[in-house]
Amino acid sequence: MARVKPVQDWATDFDHADPAYNENAHQIWDELRATCPVAHTDRYGGAWLPVRHDDVAAVARDTDSFSSEGAVLANRPPRDEFVSLAPIGAAPPITSDPPFHADARRLLLPAFSPQVIAEWEPEVRRLCNELLDRMGDADVVDAAVQYAQHIPVYVIARMLGLPVEDSDYFRETVHLVLEEIGAEFGERQGGFEKLDAYLHAHVQDHIENPRDDLIGFLLNAKIYDRPLEQQHIVGTIILLLVAGIDTTWSSIGSSIWHLAQHADDLARLVNEPELMPTAIEELLRAYAPVTMARMIAKDAEIGGCPVKAGENVLLAFPAANRDPEVFPDADKVVIDREHNRHLAFGLGIHRCLGSNLARLELRVAVEEFIRRFPKFELADKSAVTWSLGQVRGPRQLPVRVLQRS
Repeated sequence: MARVKPVQDWATDFDHADPAYNENAHQIWDELRATCPVAHTDRYGGAWLPVRHDDVAAVARDTDSFSSEGAVLANRPPRDEFVSLAPIGAAPPITSDPPFHADARRLLLPAFSPQVIAEWEPEVRRLCNELLDRMGDADVVDAAVQYAQHIPVYVIARMLGLPVEDSDYFRETVHLVLEEIGAEFGERQGGFEKLDAYLHAHVQDHIENPRDDLIGFLLNAKIYDRPLEQQHIVGTIILLLVAGIDTTWSSIGSSIWHLAQHADDLARLVNEPELMPTAIEELLRAYAPVTMARMIAKDAEIGGCPVKAGENVLLAFPAANRDPEVFPDADKVVIDREHNRHLAFGLGIHRCLGSNLARLELRVAVEEFIRRFPKFELADKSAVTWSLGQVRGPRQLPVRVLQRS
């Protein structure tokens, strides 16, 4: 159930926790781009929403005026009770500001290099086929519930060295962090405390029983010639867990949602598999899942609009990807689009360090789904439901299988 008052005017009272936002995001951004390209709301202590490519890019690059400490825009304690964790933030490096950010990000890069991530392809492909096998001969399958939501959960749990059998809890965590944003802070506090205790226990277990996984990697890492503080490790695990699950889950689901409604694109990918690399980039552009948030550190401007310190900004990278001033036929999916400098993975110092993993999971998931089901369609358009908050993707996606391989 929605916890928020429904939005009446997206230009003056937007709310990304309103279920209507993600369901109708493309239309909302188009309307705002034409009428009010820097929207505002008094909710969440005051926030701004730029939807033009140039404005989003300018904010992303201006780390002096816009702090990354508030990467998720949600209800927080009153300002007189808010304790700043800058420049480290609660989930480094995504919540970190310069100069700390560069060092916190640099230490993670080896773990997400193309060579390291490529080694996961056979395992991802095996998992996708296992999930497809479980669907049996059903005429209607849920491509989100039965497929997309399982792939990144399994992979990131394996990479971190967390129990795969806790997958339901990891999805619950994603919901807590990214979708329960409209709840009062106190209502969510117990969930954050449970998560903190869960991860501290697993970090301690890794200390007592060392192994070769991402938590072990963090325990062995150093910053400024010193081991990472345990809260830094836990915060980074939260980042990898939440970002590693919801972004890719949403991208896979959105891609299948598109193909279920565009038989011509589906047929081309089935018959011309060499198009897959450009198609994946185009699906990322058109259905980019991630919007990031920033806290305004000092008075500034966005697209000529004055903004005040203490308020917030939603960096709608997905809206920027649909700006017709930058992308010809921006509202169309062109699976053989040649020039595609999209912002699906962000821009500036916080560009997604897990992009290699996300691309791998998305590509393999789409390849295996269309190999098994070369023809499918939406079973019931009205039954498709969408996420809440800053990561956009289908949560229920029933599709009717028209042909099996």
